[in-house]
Amino acid sequence: MSRVLHVSEFTKGGIETHLNEVLKYQSESHDIYLIVSEQNSNRDTLQISPDRLFLYPYQRKPQYFLKAMRSIQKTVNEINPDIVHVHGTFAGVFLRTLFFFKRKRPVVIYCSHGWAFLMDTVPWKRKLFALVEKVLSLRTDFIINISNHEYEMAMNYGLSSKKSVVVYNGVSDAPSSDHLPFAVKKEKINLLYVGRFDRQKGFDLLLEVFNEHMFADVTLYLVGDTVLKQYEFKFPDNAVKIGWVDNSEIDRYMKSCDAVIVPSRWEGFGIVAIEALRNKKPVIASNRGALPEIIQHGVNGYIFDFDNKEELVSVVRSLNKSKLAAMGEIGERIFYEKFHSDKMNKQIERLYEAAVNKPNDRYSVTVKKYV
Repeated sequence: MSRVLHVSEFTKGGIETHLNEVLKYQSESHDIYLIVSEQNSNRDTLQISPDRLFLYPYQRKPQYFLKAMRSIQKTVNEINPDIVHVHGTFAGVFLRTLFFFKRKRPVVIYCSHGWAFLMDTVPWKRKLFALVEKVLSLRTDFIINISNHEYEMAMNYGLSSKKSVVVYNGVSDAPSSDHLPFAVKKEKINLLYVGRFDRQKGFDLLLEVFNEHMFADVTLYLVGDTVLKQYEFKFPDNAVKIGWVDNSEIDRYMKSCDAVIVPSRWEGFGIVAIEALRNKKPVIASNRGALPEIIQHGVNGYIFDFDNKEELVSVVRSLNKSKLAAMGEIGERIFYEKFHSDKMNKQIERLYEAAVNKPNDRYSVTVKKYV
């Protein structure tokens, strides 16, 4: 048994789903703690007892960064963990900067949950983000990439192959429930979007397409909202805005609809996509990031070129209920083969064992051992 401290920034959305899967699994074999920011983190839905949950005052503004780091440092000193498992870019910067000049430190496992240098931004920023990651990797024992795409791009930007592994995100079985949250019109194609209303998630493209085209036989349900900034959106007439929904309720909304749409501009993985598969729902996804590793075009969903919105228009116009249902059955099988949380958690456990049991040879393990 190891004492493990998980460190994260915001937890709302997919990161909370991931943390809860890991926390539930590890609580049976490790001494688990979690520190997250007060902003955009829900202490009531995180799967950890209150006495093991620490919150630090925070907003994503420079004046809060030092306060966050001091709070994280205090918690690390208090808990004295064997392993610190860091989730997300900002938490990764805070934690590893604290350890940078310390000779004695815990094992550090780091997962960006989507590399900042793969964001849709100007080239000099991508190079700067990659440089920061390379420097901070000097104080990192293992780097988890959540897709083959993430791993390959990390290698292209010069991160260490000896420290880098690929572990797909995973989720557990969908909770059983026959009670659906709303009634849908059976004669319509009912599509569901789940996520932040922001540029990364391609929400602007989705609304643009639905505002420009009259999909008379389609209803678009929107679960989520903005997080960091307030945007003004023009919602199409056939869209139904639902707002944020507790993670425990997402499956009921997915069961209500015919398919899930994930139009991301960039995406480290796409937990919503595998949540859809476990609910026997095909996914309409962009060709960005790891999504083509999850969705096989024409098999368990459709892939469209993000840079060619007419492809998305064509896909939506061609949707057929019986075809979607058949794709959903195939998608469920793919989920259990590749994306169940048991597989993810066992791979993470092997990383912990390698790092703790071989403290003088942490960097000798190759990615092939874990993929």
